[in-house]
Amino acid sequence: QVQLVESGGGLVQAGGSLTLSCVVSGRTFSSYGMGWFRQAPGKEREFVAAISSWSGGHTYYADSLKGRFTISRDNAKNTVYLQMNSLKPEDTAVYYCAAKKFMTLLTAVAGAYDYWGQGTQVTVSS
Repeated sequence: QVQLVESGGGLVQAGGSLTLSCVVSGRTFSSYGMGWFRQAPGKEREFVAAISSWSGGHTYYADSLKGRFTISRDNAKNTVYLQMNSLKPEDTAVYYCAAKKFMTLLTAVAGAYDYWGQGTQVTVSS
């Protein structure tokens, strides 16, 4: 069973930065495409970013977040990261990482992912 554990959330002032991490159990991490999603109170879960399997040579971002958020992966550490800069109060949400086996075509569809973490809270104060 694949397990995903997020960390790095917290309280930050508007304009600040945070880096989220997601560690994935198992020996086949590199074969998983990875995604980040978020869910704010009273709202549906929304796509943030995705990165391809293997070397992570392809990335995909929600249009509204391009330029502020960066997804990356370190296969040696079984970890995917989400670097978040210039944070805004509207970025406040629970952030989830997700894994999809052999993701050759990056997707923003939550239902396409096979495994999910429990989430980490990010709160941006104004």
